[in-house]
Amino acid sequence: MEKQLHDRDTQRMKTQRPPEIVVGGTDHARLTSLANAAFDTVPDTAEELLSELERARVVADEAVPQDVVRMGSVVEFEADGDRKRVTLVFPPEADIAVGKVSVLTPVGAALIGLAKGQSIAWTARDGTSHALTVCVVEQPN
Repeated sequence: MEKQLHDRDTQRMKTQRPPEIVVGGTDHARLTSLANAAFDTVPDTAEELLSELERARVVADEAVPQDVVRMGSVVEFEADGDRKRVTLVFPPEADIAVGKVSVLTPVGAALIGLAKGQSIAWTARDGTSHALTVCVVEQPN
């Protein structure tokens, strides 16, 4: 029954408009360059990240609300019935064993710019559909 509810929720999110996202100017510039450079190695994820960045509302770094996921944020989210806590990082810092998720992964690209309470559907590298909801956002010191 839980899987049926998850599948229904994921399908509903896929047909809805993605939530508005906010990205600071510095992150936007660095992530755009990163995504463009990654087209040869991870084209699907690079394209997804660029798509997210294109629809983002870009603001001055200091104007990004505290509850919005940015690079270095610690994020708690619910996905597939599980609650996860990760830090969103650039690829060289990624280490899933300690909860550091690269922005160049499907879930990392989905998280950037989301605020607490927002939900989004995303597709894993194996083609499976997922949905996540941001529960807590903590900013780096």
